[in-house]
Amino acid sequence: MSWPKSGFLESSEYPNLFQELTMADLAFVVTTIVVFALVALAAKGVAKL
Repeated sequence: MSWPKSGFLESSEYPNLFQELTMADLAFVVTTIVVFALVALAAKGVAKL
């Protein structure tokens, strides 16, 4: 007996959804790291004044 697939990410309507969510998460993490690096550089520059 074959059971139908259930689950949001397994749906055939959204074949690339998991990959898109992963790329969005990766972009968010990279952007956050870049922002914190820029803030750290700005703080270092202000401290030298």
